[in-house]
This record gives sequence, structure tokens and C-alpha cells, in this order.
Amino acid sequence: MHTLFNPNILSPSPAPAPQPNPFDLLLRTNSHTLPTSSISAAISASSSYGSSTEYALLTRQQDDQLSESNERPTEPRPYVRRKGHPKILLMGQRRSGKSSIQNVICNKMAPAETLYLESTNTLRTASINSFTEITFSELPSHILASSPEIATPQNYASLGAVLWLIDIQDEYLSTLPSLIQTALFFHTHYPRLHFSVLVHKTDGLSPEYRNEAYREIRQRVQDELSDAGIPEYEIAFYQTSIFDLSIFDAMSKILQGLIPQLPALEALLTRLCSACGMQKTYLFDTASKLYVATDSGPAVLKDYEVCADYVDLIVDIKALYGWQAESKGRMESGEGEESIGESVVTFEKSGEAYVYAREITEHLSLICIMGKGSTADKRVLIDYNVSLLQDAVVEVFKV
Repeated sequence: MHTLFNPNILSPSPAPAPQPNPFDLLLRTNSHTLPTSSISAAISASSSYGSSTEYALLTRQQDDQLSESNERPTEPRPYVRRKGHPKILLMGQRRSGKSSIQNVICNKMAPAETLYLESTNTLRTASINSFTEITFSELPSHILASSPEIATPQNYASLGAVLWLIDIQDEYLSTLPSLIQTALFFHTHYPRLHFSVLVHKTDGLSPEYRNEAYREIRQRVQDELSDAGIPEYEIAFYQTSIFDLSIFDAMSKILQGLIPQLPALEALLTRLCSACGMQKTYLFDTASKLYVATDSGPAVLKDYEVCADYVDLIVDIKALYGWQAESKGRMESGEGEESIGESVVTFEKSGEAYVYAREITEHLSLICIMGKGSTADKRVLIDYNVSLLQDAVVEVFKV
């Protein structure tokens, strides 16, 4: 193992350069722009010709295509970046679990205590103040998303994601018409919003019934959207429950779609995995146990559960040793605008894999599952690479 990670691997600014068509990959040169499809066709065609005369004719045709593409003016597609912090709207039928999710994630309420919550009658909002402010709003079931008092630019213009909850333990087919009506409204008026469906309250059900109901809901929704003329509308589906970590895993994936720094963070974590032989890495929001980013490898819920337990350990250590008080002291002394604070590093052996935990900032923690061959004697190399990652993550969030 050797050091491949360096501090100069930051991705460009989250705002990409304007392109005429984001679905058409372009090969840009100093003075020409040619679609890759034309280049591929030219290469395949040139391999089939045998004489130099035919090859020269093909070259002239390619030059003519280049000149024509340069003469045609193209209107670049502007990049629109959502302003403000991530905002998520919870919707669904009565007693579908909207208030329970909001209180478990934002207020750290025990799942068993949510059984005594009262029904929501007005628009209710709760926030998580961490590396960025994350706002969860709950819309009562008797208020339609298209109602004039709710469908205002102040409520929907800065919204990032809409979540529709379905109680799988109830008559879930009766909520599908309202779901389709809401999806059509947001697709028509706010097409940039992320729309997701949470098949909720999956605890206590057999895997066979749960998976069958999940497939039926997903297939019916897709069929209804096709009949409405928008089969291309992308809706994400998740199976969730507040009595396990599936709700945190689903919310983490939804939150990642609202963070503009996600491509840079994924590139950093993937490079760290390849340099240190790590099996999986997560960048957690310490306060909420939502992971902000992970590497490009496949994610397994069991790995996330192990890492979430280590996040709880970091929270307990912070409360025990007064980490926040030391951070405020450094800020008052003027040692830096971004206080990193001390780190917590643990090496616990669990079977054949190690778990590595370290605080990146006051609000972010890095949890890694070490693969086979990443023994404890390579800890110096891992610490060095993680320290570079720490500086890079701070720079990414400053952009």
C-alpha cells in the first residue's frame, strides 16, 4: 500500500460550465467541437476502409462536419442552482407516520414515544442545525399541495424534495390517487424537485409480504404515470421504519441529492478507499446520524448500521470531554475561521474487518470499514491520508 491521496484532488466548482445539451457528450478542442457519436462513427468507418484515398475522403467529410458545427450558433443551457439550505416536505395520508419521522430525526425522540403523538392540523416545521441547516416540513393530510394558501413561491420555490408516505400496514391502495395527483402537480409546476415515496411502517411484517406490497405500489405508480403521459418522471422508492435505521438510510440518500458538494465529496472518499484499502467509507452528520456522502462502492444497510453505532460513540465522547467548549475557545482566540477541533480515532476489531472513526469537523465525522489486509500497522499511512481528506473537506464546504 502506498500513498495515492493528495490534497490537490478537489473537484471543480459545483456549478458546471454551461453546455448546449447535457445528454450529448462533446469532445472539445482548441477551435472545434464535435459530438463523440460522429467521432466514433468515423473511427469505425475508417477501420473498414483499406485504401488511403477513401481514408482521405472520410477525413474531408469530417472537416466539413466540424466547420458546419462551428457555424451553427448554439444556446447554452443555463445552470440553475437551488438557493438556501436543504428543505424537505413530508406528505401523505393521516396516521402515515409524518410526525414520527420528523420527531425521530430532528428531536431524537424514541420510536416508542411517537405512538402518543397527536395528529398535525397545520404546517409544522423542524430543523437540524449542523454543517448546514436541514429543514423538515410536515403538511397535514387534509391540505392539498395545490391549495392556494400552500402553493406559494415562498413555500415551494426553495423546496428541495417532496416525500410521500404510505402506511404499508393500512389500505395502501387508497392513497395512490392522491399520490399521483400530487406528483402531477409538482411535475407540472416544479419539475426540479426530487419526488420520493416512502413505503413506511415495514417493521413487524414478513419479508415476503413486505416485498410483494412494495413491488405492487411501485408498479401501480409507474403505470399511472405512464397513463398520464409522463413515464420519464423519476420517483425514488424506499422501504422505511422508525424502529430501525432504514429511515436514516433513506433520508441520507434523499439529503445527498440536495447537497451541491456531493460530487466532490464522493471523489474524495473514493480516492481515500483506493489509497488505504478501505472497504466502505461514510461521511456522517454527527448530530443526526445521516451520512452526507459515501464512496462510489455499493452500500449495504448492515455496514451503515455498524457505522451509525460508532457515530453514537462519538456523540457520547463529545458530551463527556466538552469538545464544543474547546471549539468556542479557539474561535474566540481567533485561531481560525473554521475550527477543526480534536479528533477521535479508534481501531476496533470485529471479525476480519476494522472500523476506523475520526472527527473531521465539529459537525462531520468519518467512519470507515477497513477491508482485509488493512492491518493496524498501516495506521500511520491511514492517519496521514485522512488528515489530507480533512483539509480537503473543509475547503469543499467553503466553496
